[in-house]
Amino acid sequence: MRMSEQRRTTIKDVAEAADVGVATVSRVLSGTGSASPATRERVLAAAARLDYRPSALGRNLRRRRTGGIGLLIPDITDSFYARLADGVLACAQSAGEPVMIGTTGDDPEREAELIGSLIEESVERVIAVPSGDGEMWGPAFRAGLGVVFAERPVRGREDVPAVVTDDRSGVRTAVEYLAALGHRRVAFLARHGQEQRVRAFREAMGALGLPVDEELIVRARATRDSAYAAAAGLLHHRSDLTAVLAGGNLLGEAAVLAARELDVRVPRDVSLIMFDDVPWAELCWPPLTVIAQPAQDMGYRAAELVLRQGRRTRGVVLPTELIVRGSCGPRR
Repeated sequence: MRMSEQRRTTIKDVAEAADVGVATVSRVLSGTGSASPATRERVLAAAARLDYRPSALGRNLRRRRTGGIGLLIPDITDSFYARLADGVLACAQSAGEPVMIGTTGDDPEREAELIGSLIEESVERVIAVPSGDGEMWGPAFRAGLGVVFAERPVRGREDVPAVVTDDRSGVRTAVEYLAALGHRRVAFLARHGQEQRVRAFREAMGALGLPVDEELIVRARATRDSAYAAAAGLLHHRSDLTAVLAGGNLLGEAAVLAARELDVRVPRDVSLIMFDDVPWAELCWPPLTVIAQPAQDMGYRAAELVLRQGRRTRGVVLPTELIVRGSCGPRR
């Protein structure tokens, strides 16, 4: 594709010129959300100076769309999201629809920027593993895009169909299994944004009469460094815990690495269960007990839903499965 002689000004350029975030620019230009008068004036001045006017956004929203599916996921190198993307691509290919993939890094600012880019590219439909709140998606809805969320819904946007797994059942089954092995001091390693799984953990522990120690619920950002720091801090400072439930494969990987570094034996010292059945889970030693999620089916179902836009669609809840391997043992 031949590039134009002059690069088109983007929403990110406006954000940098106004010294604000992309989400703030999106709110000001779309006329939604809150922004102080001074911030609004600074954004509009930067947009005018760079020849990026609010009316240009309006023209993009009104013009005829050319089709295609935008897919926004946190990390294409993550095995879970790679399989989810594979499911989307398989369904889209059978329907003859092209797919544009963007990675957000679980960063709401990056997500807002990509949403703006998809609108500018006249994409008709979007499947997203969301990192921002419902307000972030306002421009997409006003543009008339069909939107389906995958893996996690967005609070406040229950009207948007989502394809998710049954987190409550998955967490409950895992906690019941650990309780049957005699574990009472169970920790939960969560990624920011996994509040539904955290609530399910609290509910499952309470239903079994097990104590919920809030200090054993540890959150990490969606990076390997943050996940490792959270896991290492937990295992180093809380020698009283006997089991860990990791909310995703990145956190499970961090827990395995931290346990090796700290000479914490799995499962003799600490039992470990992880969300996501990724290939390395069965190959590491001991093989990890996991809560398996049908990632590829999730992507395929999300693509089916978004291709049926215009009809009344409902979300889909997919089952999870506890696969018992060697990383859990009786409390000693």
